[in-house]
Amino acid sequence: MQTNLAPEYQNTADGQAAEAILRKCVHCGFCTATCPTYQLLGDELDGPRGRIYLMKQVLEGVTPTRKTQQHLDRCLTCRNCESTCPSGVDYGHLVDIGRKLVDAKVPRPLPERAVRWALKEGLPSPLFGPAMKMGQLVRNLLPASLKAKVPAAQDAGAWPTREHARKVLMLAGCVQPAMMPNINSATARVLDAAGIQTVVAPKAGCCGAVKFHLNDQDGGKNEMRANIDAWWPHVESGIESIIMNASGCGVTVKEYGHILQDDPVYATKAARISALTKDLSEWLPELADKLRGKVSAQGGQVAFHPPCTLQHGQQLRGGVEKHLGALGFKVNIASNESHLCCGSAGTYSVLNPKLAYELRDRKLGVLGEMQPALIVSANIGCITHLQSGTATPVKHWVELLDAALQDGTS
Repeated sequence: MQTNLAPEYQNTADGQAAEAILRKCVHCGFCTATCPTYQLLGDELDGPRGRIYLMKQVLEGVTPTRKTQQHLDRCLTCRNCESTCPSGVDYGHLVDIGRKLVDAKVPRPLPERAVRWALKEGLPSPLFGPAMKMGQLVRNLLPASLKAKVPAAQDAGAWPTREHARKVLMLAGCVQPAMMPNINSATARVLDAAGIQTVVAPKAGCCGAVKFHLNDQDGGKNEMRANIDAWWPHVESGIESIIMNASGCGVTVKEYGHILQDDPVYATKAARISALTKDLSEWLPELADKLRGKVSAQGGQVAFHPPCTLQHGQQLRGGVEKHLGALGFKVNIASNESHLCCGSAGTYSVLNPKLAYELRDRKLGVLGEMQPALIVSANIGCITHLQSGTATPVKHWVELLDAALQDGTS
């Protein structure tokens, strides 16, 4: 797609990056077939091709409007279109640029600015944990819309204390320790059983995705730099990998090298961090081999919902169900629409609740066709969002493995 950049965007990093991405688009429209918002709304401008046209117009000097902003806002950034695109259009990075340019020219209404500020400052804040505990104490008194965002208090269990020669770093995350602490401790226990020690750097915080995708890109980059500083001594001491058990964080940390590529101080370090980062599922082949015989895989059908950040953002498919299946679990993905987003998408379910809950219920419908005893996923956002719409337990797949491991070694 040929683009004639307006003078204000010529010779800028954003303009040049966007132009390079746009050149790959051939207008084919394959992306609309797998876009969740296009399927719900049927509007070309609420699909990837239409949004690309809108961003192209802005880059060529057309003044964006509130409608332009809203069409970009309604994008889930699920990146399903990237998996579909035959030309390799890097839509996820393009929409980050487009939102930044549009927000610079289209003021948001005050209530909207307030909610977005509260999300980007509140979720990564040290005060989030105490606030979540308070919410859990009065959870049964909360209105349904708020109760859905506050999971019941969870026992994290014991953190393993054994020392191992093999060590990996793990990002605890900003909301996960308060909302679902068992995911992190289960990860540490499973790795411990395989002879691998999990290390958490105390000064590592939010991966940066919340602020970055709410268009506080400078704030997000500062959080990324802080994580690199916190992890770097461990990298220098020979840490084997940086493990991510939240696929939303994982896709972001894997892109540190891209996001900070023009930073003269952090570019090289960021690239190294991205190279070391692995989703926990990428360790499953080795874990399955080491844990075979230690796992008591009992129970019925398990439905796996692969998060968009795993299957589209990181292009990781099939590993969870394959290797858990090799350990004796009955894990399957839905035979229909397994590629579609559940509607969680970071802060999307707060900012666009109507669309988010339509997608959630659609996802639960296809998962329910399997009549599962348990639904598992790989991202805390998907887990909490899906759980808000079903009585079927929804957990991280590592919690399933951890529970079976404890049964098998008791």
